[in-house]
Amino acid sequence: MRVVAPILAILVALLLVASQSLYTVDQRQYAIVFQFGEIIRTQDKAGLYVKVPLLQNVKFYDRRILTLDNPEPDRITTSEKKPLLVDFVVQWRIKDVKTYYQSVDRGNEEVAKKRLSDTLRANLAEEFNKRTVHEAISAERDKIMATTRDKANEYVRNVGIEIVDVRLRRVDLPPDVTTPVYARMESERRRVANELRSLGQAESEKIRADADRQREVILADAYRESQKIKGQGDAKASAVYAQAYGVDPEFYAFYRSLEAYKASFRSKNDMMVVDPSSDFFRYLKGPGSAAASKTPPR
Repeated sequence: MRVVAPILAILVALLLVASQSLYTVDQRQYAIVFQFGEIIRTQDKAGLYVKVPLLQNVKFYDRRILTLDNPEPDRITTSEKKPLLVDFVVQWRIKDVKTYYQSVDRGNEEVAKKRLSDTLRANLAEEFNKRTVHEAISAERDKIMATTRDKANEYVRNVGIEIVDVRLRRVDLPPDVTTPVYARMESERRRVANELRSLGQAESEKIRADADRQREVILADAYRESQKIKGQGDAKASAVYAQAYGVDPEFYAFYRSLEAYKASFRSKNDMMVVDPSSDFFRYLKGPGSAAASKTPPR
């Protein structure tokens, strides 16, 4: 037992030393080996490595793409001096772990995010200040994101970081601006609608006036044509009457008298006060009377 106990102690010590001498680097990690606080080496490949126990220590950093999510939208002014609420998200990763550790407060991720956020806010504000609301919201949105990413990369490259992508998640007008903007839009649409209605009414009046003019022209032409036809009919009738009168004047006088009687005694209630000896009653006295030889009434 006296021999076994020291051997076991030695084995345990060796196991402890071995466990302190080996470390594993995952493929998703960077590793930095320190000795008395100084960087000895960095590891960017996955595998099993050896270090000096008790003298050297290892820190690991994530080499995957990380996300910086802006907690609150930023209020940024456009070239028209109109404010916009801009919400963005950034994809970034550690490119040079040694530079990252030395430049960002010993690799503090929160400090890195703060520096990234400040840089991106400044670059976004600069880009939005050059553009109008329409350009910032739709026309040049992709250009803003690409330019912001490139400018930010120029700065963070010195701290061992690479920005993979910058995305504008939301670009909106703030509530204190949205209401009057919508009111102006509604007023503008109402003005356009009223203008279209006025144009429609003017066109309607124009069409009605043209239709009335055409109606008057058509009626006038029709009246002229009817008077022409009526005149031609009257002329033919007069010619027929004249011809008939010339053939048998007595029959013509008799026919005209009958027409006059028919027009005068149209109703049973008609009453006339006429001298019985007048020419009007010459055919009522008999066709052979002396009065029948007189000129017939017109």
